[in-house]
Amino acid sequence: MASATVTAAPARATRATRRRDSSRSSATSPRATSARTRARARASSSSSGALDALLGATIIAPGGDASVRASVQKYYGETLSTSDDLKTSACCTPSEQIPKAVREALREVPDEVKAKYYGCGSPTPIGIDGLRVLDLGSGSGRDCYVAAKLVGENGSVLGVDMTDGQLEVARKYVDEYCTKTLGYAKANMRFEKGTIEDLKAAGVPDASVDMIISNCVINLSPDKPAVLSEAYRVLANGGEFYFSDVYCDRRLQEDLRSHEILLGECLGGAMYVEDFKRLCQAVGFTDPRVLAGHEIEVRDPALAELLGEAKFYSITYRLFKLPPGCLETLCEDYGQYAVYNGGLPGAPNAYQLDDHHRFEKNKPMLVCGNTGSMVGETWLGKYFTLVGDRSTHYGLFDCGPSPVAASSRAAPAGGACCCPRPTALSVVSLAFNHHSFSVSVSIVRPRRPRFVASRARPG
Repeated sequence: MASATVTAAPARATRATRRRDSSRSSATSPRATSARTRARARASSSSSGALDALLGATIIAPGGDASVRASVQKYYGETLSTSDDLKTSACCTPSEQIPKAVREALREVPDEVKAKYYGCGSPTPIGIDGLRVLDLGSGSGRDCYVAAKLVGENGSVLGVDMTDGQLEVARKYVDEYCTKTLGYAKANMRFEKGTIEDLKAAGVPDASVDMIISNCVINLSPDKPAVLSEAYRVLANGGEFYFSDVYCDRRLQEDLRSHEILLGECLGGAMYVEDFKRLCQAVGFTDPRVLAGHEIEVRDPALAELLGEAKFYSITYRLFKLPPGCLETLCEDYGQYAVYNGGLPGAPNAYQLDDHHRFEKNKPMLVCGNTGSMVGETWLGKYFTLVGDRSTHYGLFDCGPSPVAASSRAAPAGGACCCPRPTALSVVSLAFNHHSFSVSVSIVRPRRPRFVASRARPG
């Protein structure tokens, strides 16, 4: 992985290794120890399973996981002919969220591949030349075809899907597209049948990919913890899981989560957004960041009545994998700043890391330790200069609220780490807002809100 120019190596705290007391171990019966271990494992598994079901991380349906997968396969393989058959806007991507480079690449994608597209966002980042890309739930392959062009002849793209009908369409045009349309010596893209909960079965080794993309698929999985765990396993350090999916502003009732049409429309399997962030952190993706989001429209009156007041959102998340200790649960201040040097295709003047970190070319920006690691120690590193290390800690870093979250009272919260801090500045700001005044302190705000305007509260 490329890394940014750094003026001083980041200081890493040494990790102590806990050792078992040998005398205590020898005095314990192996049989008793084994029995206790099995009992703890059963209790932990039972407790974890119940919690996952409550939080919507697993889908409980008659017939189990196989029933859920069969329902999804039928809906996308038989019920839907094209995206025009959808009953909600969940699987529709707003054109303003699609980068110019992706729009241009889409023009060359075969029409049949595009007609079978059911994504909800634009999970294809720019600047991925030479990277190894994996698409989870690749469907007809639209995003893979786009990625095949963006990674270039030296990069590679692998799509994994479980639906035969979708795989047939995806594979049909691979050779012609790669060799004739793109002019490559050989195809840099392939598709494998498999489930996203078990990538080993599809032949994906540990730490073998630099970028994972996925478009409105994780919500369809009956076992979301397994999906995220597998994604974490196959990502190399410095890699990223960049994906769009559907989330809810509350935990749905069990009967809604297993409803066949709601599942197929990507609503039944949508997790409560806060529970999803908790799941990310438990797996190892410590600081999930929001890039973009929009509310989903439920067009079918019967479905709208079933769902009541529940609101759904398509959100594009960025989950970075870094060595332990690089990402923390809160934004911490180490006095670092980062500079975007330019060079990313499609971002000549500025780069949008997430919904409240926009880096203007050649302009230093104060960053928390997490943001510094994201731009300095991942695949983005060759485009940034990170100045400073972690040898001196200055307390919490105020990243400010997520504009995506603040754009609507009902909208889900943004990134896990970047949230308002109870600092002196934020207290002063609140006091002024209460009396219908507005205060702007640009020196300490490492963000440029794009989705929310300042609203004065009545006195």
